[in-house]
Amino acid sequence: MQRWVWFFLRPGLLCVLALALAVAFTPLSFRAAGSARRQPALVGPKANYLALGDSLAFGYQPDLDWVDGYTNYFFSDLAKHGTQHYDNLACTGESSVTMIRGGCPYAFLHKYQYSSPQLQAAVSYLHTHAGQVSPVTLDIGANDLIPDLNTANCTINAKWESDLATVDSDLKDVILPQLLGAMTVNGQVTGDLLLLNYYDPYQASCPNTVSYIQTLNQHLAMDASASGPVTVVDIFSAFTHPTGNATTSVSNVCLYTWMCGTFKNIHPNRAGYGMMAGAIEQTVNY
Repeated sequence: MQRWVWFFLRPGLLCVLALALAVAFTPLSFRAAGSARRQPALVGPKANYLALGDSLAFGYQPDLDWVDGYTNYFFSDLAKHGTQHYDNLACTGESSVTMIRGGCPYAFLHKYQYSSPQLQAAVSYLHTHAGQVSPVTLDIGANDLIPDLNTANCTINAKWESDLATVDSDLKDVILPQLLGAMTVNGQVTGDLLLLNYYDPYQASCPNTVSYIQTLNQHLAMDASASGPVTVVDIFSAFTHPTGNATTSVSNVCLYTWMCGTFKNIHPNRAGYGMMAGAIEQTVNY
């Protein structure tokens, strides 16, 4: 992920996972783990909406349409409820490690200008707009695990477990607590923090990766639960048929991503980003 050309030619290694929580239509074993968690009470929309995360939150598409992302679509809905401002701090290629320490490989593409690590910039933003930001959306963790997935031969690197542990500790010990702390005024959390998890765009070509994505999503849900009032959003079910039917899975991936077209890119297309925004709206039900 060191060169721009590599970014376009190896899209599967930029963000192999795309968003969502496995709940209603996922396999039963995962559904139990994901749906058992009680979602926190919501504050509701306020004047400012803040988007954080990686290339999904950024709204990346290989045709260079970087406007029609889920955060833009979600803001259109929030505007109907009085939200007036939307700022997107997401960085394409961001991992949980770089979000904390800096070093996002495509920081020059920021839609909102800042020079610090994304987490520091987000905390500063929340303090500057204290009590005026809700919701905050976040998707992070995919890029920590990308090097461990070899889709050429459908194998998983032995470092997967240790890298997953890094995502866990970064989220529950640093990222989520700092965001919630910055959203707290006079002892009260003043906004909704929404954590989105990931789908598997390779579920047809490498079916064995699905269980790993399910495990990642379980960990994200547990990290959210351990951190405080964090709401988890479900989009995984739109990409995975409950019976694991490969034909349906391929159909959904082709419908919502660029995997089946010229680009062979795992990122959502306009329909996919729209579907993701709709899933957020249904989850929060503002």
